[in-house]
Amino acid sequence: MVVARNRKYDGTPHWVVPGRYLGSDSHGHWIFQGTGEFISRPGAALYTPSDAVLLVPYSGDWVATFFDEAHPDGVELYIDLACELSWKRIRPAVVEFHMVDMDLDVVRTKDRGLYVDDEDEFDEHRREMHYPAGLCARMESAAAALMDAAASRQAPFDGRDAAWLTLGRTLP
Repeated sequence: MVVARNRKYDGTPHWVVPGRYLGSDSHGHWIFQGTGEFISRPGAALYTPSDAVLLVPYSGDWVATFFDEAHPDGVELYIDLACELSWKRIRPAVVEFHMVDMDLDVVRTKDRGLYVDDEDEFDEHRREMHYPAGLCARMESAAAALMDAAASRQAPFDGRDAAWLTLGRTLP
């Protein structure tokens, strides 16, 4: 089991999402997040509406969630710009994955296509939480590079997530 624990830059808790570790490839670690899992953040809680796989890259300021075709809002890809990615074993078969969510997201939906989301939240939190200028520049640069990679379907945004989704669905 892998429990993804996200927080904001000021340390406040954000999403907590459980999953099952599938394995790794040349791009990073893949985690299956199945339909009907309970996820929460302060002020919100729900059961996941579709299957997804989370890719935690070996390096970079992001994580990517690839959703299956059943997502009710047509979300296909959701890349969270993030920093301070880390792992912590809490039991023999349970690991926590931690990250600081930096607000900016690169999203692809069936209706809207590919776009950068939450730029307003990033600007607001930049002021309120006093994001360092260098960190802001790094996040904006990463968002631009991820937009290009996702638009041109460069690996790992080239459809390889389908095999990981299939593998996840075979888990007991």
